[in-house]
Amino acid sequence: MPVARIAACVAALVLAFVVPATAPAPAATAAPAGIDQRTLGGRYTGSNVTFRVYSAAATRMRVDVFAAATGAPAVTYPLTADADHVWSVTVSVAALQAVGVTGTVYYGYRAWGPNWPYTASWTPGSPAGFVSDVDASGNRFNPNKLLLDPYAREISHDPLTPANPDGARYGTGPANRTTDTGPTAPKGIVLAMDSTGTGTKPVRALKDDVVYEVNVRGLTRNDPSVPAAYRGTYRGAGMKAQQLRTLGVTAVEFLPLQETQNDTNDVDPTGTAGDNYWGYMTVNYFAPDRRYAADRSPGGPTKEFKAMVAAFHAAGVKVLVDVVYNHTAEGGPWSDTDTSTYSVYSWRGLDNPTYYSLTADRQRPWDNTGVGGNYNTANPAAQDLIVDSVAYWKNTLGVDGFRFDLASVLGNTCQHGCFSYHKTSSSTALNRLTTEMPPRPAAGGSGVDWIAEPWAIGDGTYQVGNFPAGWAEWNGSYRDSLRRDQNKMGVSPITPGELATRFAGSSDLYDDDGRKPYHSVNFMVAHDGFTLADLYACNGKNNNQPWPYGPSDGGSDNNDSWDQGGSAAAQRKAARNGLAFLALSAGTPMLTGGDEYLRRLNCNNNPYNLDSSANWLDWSPTAEQTTFHMFTQRMLAFRAAHPALRPATFYTSSQLQWLTPAGTTPDAAYWNNAANHALAWKLNGAALGDPAAALYVAYNGWSGDVTFTLPAPPAGTTWHRVTDTSTWAEGPDQVRLPGTEEPLDGTPYLLRERAVLVLTAK
Repeated sequence: MPVARIAACVAALVLAFVVPATAPAPAATAAPAGIDQRTLGGRYTGSNVTFRVYSAAATRMRVDVFAAATGAPAVTYPLTADADHVWSVTVSVAALQAVGVTGTVYYGYRAWGPNWPYTASWTPGSPAGFVSDVDASGNRFNPNKLLLDPYAREISHDPLTPANPDGARYGTGPANRTTDTGPTAPKGIVLAMDSTGTGTKPVRALKDDVVYEVNVRGLTRNDPSVPAAYRGTYRGAGMKAQQLRTLGVTAVEFLPLQETQNDTNDVDPTGTAGDNYWGYMTVNYFAPDRRYAADRSPGGPTKEFKAMVAAFHAAGVKVLVDVVYNHTAEGGPWSDTDTSTYSVYSWRGLDNPTYYSLTADRQRPWDNTGVGGNYNTANPAAQDLIVDSVAYWKNTLGVDGFRFDLASVLGNTCQHGCFSYHKTSSSTALNRLTTEMPPRPAAGGSGVDWIAEPWAIGDGTYQVGNFPAGWAEWNGSYRDSLRRDQNKMGVSPITPGELATRFAGSSDLYDDDGRKPYHSVNFMVAHDGFTLADLYACNGKNNNQPWPYGPSDGGSDNNDSWDQGGSAAAQRKAARNGLAFLALSAGTPMLTGGDEYLRRLNCNNNPYNLDSSANWLDWSPTAEQTTFHMFTQRMLAFRAAHPALRPATFYTSSQLQWLTPAGTTPDAAYWNNAANHALAWKLNGAALGDPAAALYVAYNGWSGDVTFTLPAPPAGTTWHRVTDTSTWAEGPDQVRLPGTEEPLDGTPYLLRERAVLVLTAK
């Protein structure tokens, strides 16, 4: 389910670009049909710079150009609209240099419209021309707010900075509508073309991937093996590529990397008030966040990001990025009873009804996100921004795939006054994306890995198993069923039939529309919620704890967690089981960064604001953590070595045989009885193209020991034990390396309480 996002909504933003002595020509590559059709943004066009911005409702626009990131503009230019509602002006580099803009050039837009028409007497900070903060059509134009170009490729600083931490200046309404944001608002950067490469993209099939979800800052901020200047940066992250590949990771999924408000995270070095660590409040959809760059000079973040991607590609690791196209950092109303006061620094001031879904009376946002209102994904122009942004990250920045936050919002077909999810409509952003940029083929090759968080807030938004063709999904049913079976015995009954469905790829969710097991992204935990270790060490959340583990607000009260009776050994065993489930299940497994070392947050299950040493990965593990890391690495290696565990299609009866502990085929009574807590299955290696003649997995979820009668191995082979997750076997060799597996004599196997057994026939 969705968790609480950052409550504070931040404010204004503007743009900047670098003018070299001789402006380079843009690359001569034709855009695919439907991508970048309007060529929006501030861009070099030969020896000129062209500014182009979309607004269907504006009646006048201008661009303010600055010679520095703060202060007064050096020059302003009026924009002219065309029939497609694109406002533009072309300015020569020489003209900019003549007015003193000789280095980095900063710019932002000012816009007038029906609720605030232009008058010649207006000056920045003036009320001249004001009619209302919002009109009946939902327009919220305010020329006193310098506006970010939504297509900026980089920005100079965040709306709030240590020097200017007050967001009130970006507000509308009686108290703030005449406050001019131009002098201090952030500026963006129009980039010159650079030659930084992103390497050769891996073409691995999604079914063969192991995804590692992590915050790019947290990955190395605490890592002594990374030079101090590069810790917490794109450059530092690239230095970890080979180490993650050695663990068994094939795709790193970074939490949001598009510009977000986080410049003020360190104002109070031991507090969380107003901080934004996760990054789910997007300020700009094109610019890589500067906080994560060691080189923050204009153009530096983009080059450094591309170099990081190249480092991961060199290690054979895909780069996936979490993106947030369901809402923006402009947020919602400042008061539930006031329709006049909102933050305005970009989309809202350019064309509120185009970029945001509104209520039927157009006075408030329509909200399925819990953080201020839906981005208007059904509007063609707003949808173009999504497609153009994703294409930029894919084609220019080298990204291999995307995870979409609260992705059901992108299936909305209603612009205002309602929410209507539609799986197959070609007009939705979901289907537009996969049409413009096709998914990766099942067998691998060129394409995009599309992953959805298939829910949001409110009626019609929970769509697990109901996304269009080409989309993989975070499988919340997998997570919930396996957690409950492990942690809620007797409280939340789970049948063997339900477990079997989840272990085998969730055909009930993905087979009816032609999708495959790998479209199920299997996970036990993710960034929003407990860590893997905390899932088995906490009976409930503890978010209001002191720094560095808190305080954080929000967080779900329904975690399906349990502290295993307080036994540390039992907690580690439960974590081994959870990891084994991921390695042995059909689908695409996802780990959360640090879980390979049993990272703990002391039961904080919503650390969105916790930019601290406790939330950064700890690269100084204890002996027990090192042992768990070895368990993880070897289980992932076992998965990689056995294609039977990574099926391209759902298993058939000739490929998979389900078994009771007695060695018999389960009947309907067994499948449907939640009092049965043990299950086994045998995979036919020959039928699945596996090097092993057969694989056997037994799971004892009961609180006592269970004896499993082993099926006969294929002719000429015997069963060999790969691992038993029981406490008695804990140690560096709990998962045996190939060639060192222990032969069994075929007698019934006593599997201790709450444990997993894996055998191979050889």
